[in-house]
Amino acid sequence: MKARRVVRPSGPTRHERDTMGEMVVPADALYGAQTARAVENFPISGLRAHPSFIDATVRVKLAAARVNGRLRLLPAGKAKAIERAAREVLDGRWRDQFVVDVYQAGAGTSHNMNVNEVLANRACELLGGRRGDKDLVDPNDHVNMAQSTNDVVPTAMRLAALDLAPAAVDALRGLAETFEAKASEWEEIVKSGRTHLMDATPIRLGQEISGWAAALRSAAVRILNALPEMGAIGIGGTAVGTGLNADPRYPKLMVEELSRLVGAPLVLAPNPFFAMQSLAPFAGLSGTLRTAALELLRIGGDVRLLGSGPNCGLGELKLPPVQPGSSIMPGKVNPSMAEMVAMVSYQVIGLDAAIAAASSGGQLELNVMMPLVAFDLCHALTILANAVRVFDERCARGLEADEARCRHYAERTVSLATALAPRVGYAAAATIVKESMRSGRSILELAAEKGGLGAAEARRALDPARMTRPGRA
Repeated sequence: MKARRVVRPSGPTRHERDTMGEMVVPADALYGAQTARAVENFPISGLRAHPSFIDATVRVKLAAARVNGRLRLLPAGKAKAIERAAREVLDGRWRDQFVVDVYQAGAGTSHNMNVNEVLANRACELLGGRRGDKDLVDPNDHVNMAQSTNDVVPTAMRLAALDLAPAAVDALRGLAETFEAKASEWEEIVKSGRTHLMDATPIRLGQEISGWAAALRSAAVRILNALPEMGAIGIGGTAVGTGLNADPRYPKLMVEELSRLVGAPLVLAPNPFFAMQSLAPFAGLSGTLRTAALELLRIGGDVRLLGSGPNCGLGELKLPPVQPGSSIMPGKVNPSMAEMVAMVSYQVIGLDAAIAAASSGGQLELNVMMPLVAFDLCHALTILANAVRVFDERCARGLEADEARCRHYAERTVSLATALAPRVGYAAAATIVKESMRSGRSILELAAEKGGLGAAEARRALDPARMTRPGRA
């Protein structure tokens, strides 16, 4: 059996204790024994908690210090010191002190205690004491007063989601606005439509791009519709939802205080047991990100197809060059930004699959997979927002249309014959298509010859621009 690896800090150390005994801690660390034990237990990925999740957890601690101080359950000096320590973290200090791996003990107890210990030790310093002086400020008795990991972590997850989701919504709307502007600009550019990647009836480039914009706006609305459940928090439920060890006034006051801190109208969850047991709201929000990613894959793929070339592809769009595309082929430029969006979209879909599986992994009063869901959801929101914003700025806004290439394809699609069907019948129109493909003669020429139409009537019936509007051509 392989010996358990023990991680020992290098440099000066101090000793702190938890309920399992003494632990060696780096002398300059603000965290304490339980965090050090978690670092030793979980050297898994090197990934740390998402910054928004850290901030959200710290806000819960700040709010709790204020509320417990107001209820005279926490001495005013300790409450103020914890609040000041929390403010320092929210201002960007002590970020290197949140050291627990994402893959840790179930429910997030290690993360919760990491935050408790950092705030407790910093509060001790602010009160003139030394780090580790639990008589002055204790991470469990004071920073974690009236709380449990089991209500803190799902509350923090909701706050983090509310913090990150607006950027994703704004990015999707911004890209939609860009495509709407392009659709208006390209309203009169006629091209061949394509279904099954084969010639289809003509369409205007603006019409095609307007579909992309509508899809992105719809994706943004889906995300927004999932957010109200994020605002229903179960803080005050403590260990199993019953509120043991919390003042009866505490939950309502916490909701009010957290609403002020995050600038959002939070509400107390109607059923604290549901809020603790179920991760369905997070799976729901993640599902909207998956759907957005699916749309982005499709749209990004279309950009790559329409921009393929320059000489041997479709070439209807000209993509802005952002970097050399090959280490061996001089002058080659690739659709790099669309490729990036595809990679991010695949990652978001994978994260959603993990979140969905983890959401089904709860038992009885708790789902212990919360650390995984917290990280994956925050990560998905972050990379989706960043990818869409960068794609918008460095690709979509710089797209140009090759009007001549579009017109070339519009005049040569064999599906122009669709406009003949009401006049000559489907079968006769199909015969004209087959002859065109066999002989290379144009649909227009064959329509005049074999369809019984005069040259002027054939040109009018087969005008690609007329086919992009409803009715019989």
